[in-house]
This record gives sequence, C-alpha cells and structure tokens, in this order.
Amino acid sequence: MNKIKIIKGTLVAPNAKIAIAIARFNRFINDSLLSGALDALQRIGQIPEENITVVWVPGAYELPLIVKTLIQTKNYQAVVALGTVIRGSTTHFNYVAGECSAGLSQIAISTDTPVAFGVLTTENIEQAIERAGTKAGNKGADAAIAALEMINLIQTINLNHSTNI
Repeated sequence: MNKIKIIKGTLVAPNAKIAIAIARFNRFINDSLLSGALDALQRIGQIPEENITVVWVPGAYELPLIVKTLIQTKNYQAVVALGTVIRGSTTHFNYVAGECSAGLSQIAISTDTPVAFGVLTTENIEQAIERAGTKAGNKGADAAIAALEMINLIQTINLNHSTNI
C-alpha cells in the first residue's frame, strides 16, 4: 500500500531575502503592522536585518505595482504587502480594496513568488486598530509568517519534485 506524502512548511528561513511594501496612507495603523511583520521575520523566521528591505508607497492602491517591481528584481523570495483601507462614506473603499487584493493575487500567481496579503480592509478605525496589534492580533505579523511558510513550502515542493516525490 502506498503511503500518503505530506508536505508541511516551516517558519525558519534565515537565508531568505524578503521585501515589505507598505502604504503611507493610514500610517498610524501601518506602523504597527510593520512592527509586527519585522518582529515575526526576525524572531520567528530568524532573518537578519540586512535581508529585509522596506519600501514605502503612497497608498494601498499603489502596492501591486511596487510588489511586481520588487519581484522582477529577482532579489527577494517573498514580498509582504502591508496597508490599511478603511471604509468611508463613498465607494472609494471598494475600488481601492478590490484592486489592491486582485492585483496582489495576480502578481503572486503570475510570478510564482509568494505575496503575503497584510492589507487591512475594515469598516472603521477601531477595527483597524484591533487588527494592528490589539484584540485581534497583528495582521502584519500574520502576513510575515505566511510569507515564511510559503518560501519553505515552495522550496520543499521543488526539492521533492526534483527527486520524484
């Protein structure tokens, strides 16, 4: 009888180079997301400071272009996208949040490079604060951890594939 092969990702990736693309708009929230992401990358992933690059962009809408540009340099094994889009009284939220999410997803799929989605899409400021390090944890840290796991999963799959899983 054949045995099931199970592949699991780990979180330690001390040789990985990771970029963080972060929006300036709503910076008072995004600074907390960045702190969480950096802590996770360094403490959990054991990535040294010199292997992390932070790029500030105007807002969440601009994240996909910068993430794509970072990936095209071939200098990074993953990119963590951080930002906050808070619903207002207009439909602007729908366009920014939707285009940011769709753009980042498309980039990850088309480049085979992990793009971790750490963009908050909330109804109000209180929800954003909760997700940036208070009641609901820190979604910047969560995104960084997802990036670490994806780096290791891809490496493991590629290694196992080359040796015929």
